[in-house]
Amino acid sequence: MTRYVAIGDSFTEGLGGTLPDGSERGWADLVAAGIAAGEGKPIEYANLAIRGRLLEPIVTEQLDAALSLSPPPTLLSLNGGGNDMMRPGNDMARLVEMTEQAVRRCLDAGVRVLLLSGADPSGHLPMGSRMRPKGEALTNAVSAFVGKYDLTFVDMFHDKEIQKPQYWSGDRLHLNTNGHRRVAGVVLNALGYPTEAHVVAPDPAGTKSLAAEVRYYREHVLPWINRRLRGRSSGDNRSGKYVDWTPITA
Repeated sequence: MTRYVAIGDSFTEGLGGTLPDGSERGWADLVAAGIAAGEGKPIEYANLAIRGRLLEPIVTEQLDAALSLSPPPTLLSLNGGGNDMMRPGNDMARLVEMTEQAVRRCLDAGVRVLLLSGADPSGHLPMGSRMRPKGEALTNAVSAFVGKYDLTFVDMFHDKEIQKPQYWSGDRLHLNTNGHRRVAGVVLNALGYPTEAHVVAPDPAGTKSLAAEVRYYREHVLPWINRRLRGRSSGDNRSGKYVDWTPITA
């Protein structure tokens, strides 16, 4: 039986893929259901990802918990580093080193690794041009692991389709339902479960009104700055949404 565990930050938690009841159904959740459909039988699934997490707690606390699950996982997905890149003074070489150490721990434990680079939000964000080179550097560095280790790598950072505004939430940082569907389709194909990757209908380009921009800064940018100044995170006092094995059917 496949036992799939996902670790990471808001990207993997599924923030933005919001259901009517307020819960989040992200790409990892969709991948779990897709695997179950592809195998024609239920699988076990855990999602330990927490919004706002830096890479270090992902590859220590979350990875420790993932590898301690009983029975152990057969597949683990890893993405992280996006929150680190939004903070000044981060050490890119250290991010690469921590990612490689996490990959090696999983492979040494006999767990298949699905490594992802997150989708690129920089084209929609204030000061996004400063973030993009960091994302580019991290993506290129971890992509080199493909020739070094037996793993599956999915590069969403260079996926041009998902960079369209229709795939992003109102905060312009997190994917919306369309975005999570797009990632899930690409991931399932990479894992060997043929799936048509989601594509949105063409949308005429429009200019953003001044009122819309003011509202965006008030509702999203200023609260984020305020949390940074207070040393707070959106993931404070939160835990993963599926911290133990949960049966998933197609």
